[in-house]
Amino acid sequence: MMADPIWLDDSHDVRDAATLRAHYERTPTPASIFKECREVHPLYRRYIEAAPFVVLATRGPQGLDTSPRGDAPGFVQVADARTLLLPDRRGNDRIDSLRNILHDPQVALQFLIPGVPEVLRVNGEARISASPALLERFVVDGKRPATVLVITVNLVFFQCARAIKRSRLWDPAVQRDRSELPSPGEILQTLEASFDGRAYDAALQERQARTLY
Repeated sequence: MMADPIWLDDSHDVRDAATLRAHYERTPTPASIFKECREVHPLYRRYIEAAPFVVLATRGPQGLDTSPRGDAPGFVQVADARTLLLPDRRGNDRIDSLRNILHDPQVALQFLIPGVPEVLRVNGEARISASPALLERFVVDGKRPATVLVITVNLVFFQCARAIKRSRLWDPAVQRDRSELPSPGEILQTLEASFDGRAYDAALQERQARTLY
């Protein structure tokens, strides 16, 4: 008889802050604390303006959500030291993140820059704007975003490079061939047998290129 998986044993679960700290011998270094800013410092602004990719985390009635957002570097604009502007470009129209923000305005963002091992983290509160003047500010290829997130910044700091270095995220030598993993069409057809996954995959690249904005 197979033994129970070790993760089912909860007798060693950490349930309070004191026990948690006991498992970590080192305390945060001074640099880990004073790197925090309550607004976008000019040096942190340079990271935001160089980033073509950000992960947006939100929380709603159904739980947590993270959503990738990407465009040309600087697509997230720094309006002032306490305000970021994030256009909502065309996507899958699930609007999970936006519905969450209606419920809870707290958001967290992680900015990634290809080749740079540090990650910039921002916490704040967002509201959803459909202001025509604001949408016009983000026109690309003659197309406006559906809405723009106006994010009030509460905390900004950089994450050290260890995670990126361990993952070798920017190392071309470890890039995977797309064919090694299931395609979107294969996944969809497996989940819904009546779906034509092969046709979906065949049209995917052209469709995405045509509907980026």
